[in-house]
Amino acid sequence: MEFSVLQFIALGALTFVFVGVITPIMRKLALRIGAVDAPNLARKVQKEPVPYLGGVAIAIGVVGASYGSLLAVDFSMETFRLASFVLVPAIAISVMGLVDDLRGLAPWPRLIAQTVTGIIVAIILTSTDTMGVAFGNTFLNYVISVLWIVGVCNSINFFDNLDGGAAGTVAVISIFLFLIAYDRQQVLVSALAIVTAGATAGFLMWNRAPAKIYMGDAGALFLGIIISVLTIRLSPGVAPQVKSFAIPLALMAVPILDTTVAVTSRIYRGISPFQGGTDHLSHRLARAGLTRRIAAFTLWALAAFYGALALAIYLWPDTAGYQLMAIGAATWLFKLVYFLRIPSEG
Repeated sequence: MEFSVLQFIALGALTFVFVGVITPIMRKLALRIGAVDAPNLARKVQKEPVPYLGGVAIAIGVVGASYGSLLAVDFSMETFRLASFVLVPAIAISVMGLVDDLRGLAPWPRLIAQTVTGIIVAIILTSTDTMGVAFGNTFLNYVISVLWIVGVCNSINFFDNLDGGAAGTVAVISIFLFLIAYDRQQVLVSALAIVTAGATAGFLMWNRAPAKIYMGDAGALFLGIIISVLTIRLSPGVAPQVKSFAIPLALMAVPILDTTVAVTSRIYRGISPFQGGTDHLSHRLARAGLTRRIAAFTLWALAAFYGALALAIYLWPDTAGYQLMAIGAATWLFKLVYFLRIPSEG
């Protein structure tokens, strides 16, 4: 069954409104039960406690809109099953993130939970032959999928350290992911991507600086599973295979850059990569003189640049594919050096 771009836009718009409406309700609930992020560490910039549970609003919006659209337009056990292969693991890891938000968990249990989820999802993707770009070796497919899922989950979780930074960036990534998937007629990937864009944009209305609510680990990990699985299931159809692999890497370039900068800085200083700190891109932009609002805009613009690059590689793989990949890699390395040269601590 084919759907017009206007139908997908309407789906994203409805999700935007829905999440925009339920987010303040989750904010009130968070304040009532005391689920707040207190400014009790030097790396936290807010002056007053900010409620969590924004991630719950995002998850409700994405899951509700996804299953609702299936029921309304194209329900079958096959589409329900394929959608659930993405949504159910995302819900499961989001519940773990919610426990972390409310009670706090050590890094290792979180990493183990992400890895187990990644293994389950990788088995599903491989056994159902729903990997968009697969290697000829099954074991290699498992390894790459697990590493990508765990890596993207942690990248988005790490990246959620600035008002509006993660939500806006994921919205931008999801839009470009939708554009490619829609052109490839991947209906489920397109629908989940536009729903994710709508949900994160709706949440952004309350999360932009100064944030009235945070998504917390519940939201960041939920989005991590959604985006990682969608980028694995995306089938650009670009040859040779290396160009197809470049597209998800370009889409995720900014969160990966943030994680690389933070982890490299921490290892260089002899501290745990899992330890929080003021060494992310947002913190370094602030030390370079940008306000929180302008820093968020800068990160969104970077995500849009790499999203446009991914789209360009998809559209012109034969005439400019390698050149665009070289530009993307060179720009990314330049940004890596640039950000590492900014002091990691104020």
